[in-house]
Amino acid sequence: MLLLLLGIVLLHIAALVLLCVSTIVSTWVETSGSSADLWLNCSTTNGGSHCDPANTSEWIQAVQATMILSVIFSVISLFLFFCQLFTLQKGGRFFFTGIFQILASLFVMSGATIYTVKSADWVPEAASYGYAYILAWVAFPIALISGFIYIILRKRE
Repeated sequence: MLLLLLGIVLLHIAALVLLCVSTIVSTWVETSGSSADLWLNCSTTNGGSHCDPANTSEWIQAVQATMILSVIFSVISLFLFFCQLFTLQKGGRFFFTGIFQILASLFVMSGATIYTVKSADWVPEAASYGYAYILAWVAFPIALISGFIYIILRKRE
């Protein structure tokens, strides 16, 4: 049982790290000489770097909000797990922990989906999605799976 708990905590922490990195790092879209993320659009010309604030349209603000909410819900879920680990009675399920982790996965999926659909309007054809965008999509199934495992998991002695 201890190995199972350790495994689920490591899976949860992996999802949390992926969510934080994908929210903070500035490579959601890359071209040769420029990159863009949820917060800044940076370009390199003549050896100098120049960064402008991200697009201020509603869709990028929705992506920013959903990514931040996914990180917040994942942190709350980890906190609830440790609280329930010591207070939950034998045989009880980690229901609230699982719900918050599933909500975190749904928020990251919503944010990445909105970004996928709407970024086609302003991203040039030569651009490619960066690793932060890919990490957001990788964090979605990891958070979802860990959320379902929390719901299925029962506390044992």
